Amino acid sequence: MSFAVLLTNDAARDLEEIYNFIALHDAPQKADYVLKKVEKAFSTLSEFPERGAYPKELVALGIREYREIFFKPYRIIYRVIDKNIYVLLIVDGRRDMQTLLQRRLLDA
Repeated sequence: MSFAVLLTNDAARDLEEIYNFIALHDAPQKADYVLKKVEKAFSTLSEFPERGAYPKELVALGIREYREIFFKPYRIIYRVIDKNIYVLLIVDGRRDMQTLLQRRLLDA
């Protein structure tokens, strides 16, 4: 049974910003490679949506509604609702994740 994997507007913007940053500061070919790998990572969720771990920053707050998978250093945060997987956030895990998660997921 397949689930639909859907990117929120925020996640699509995250992906675009990652691509643009890598293309500008490294090489367009590297940006293409990272984009393909990140897209492959979240597309596999359609078959195995529960495989991701709970983000530790949210577990510390008692929140277990969200999961995450990785294409290091990127963290892909998502939520499963019915037969849909909503990719909410795609970010470099070296950022201040506590503040970012609070702003993007909890304050929404």
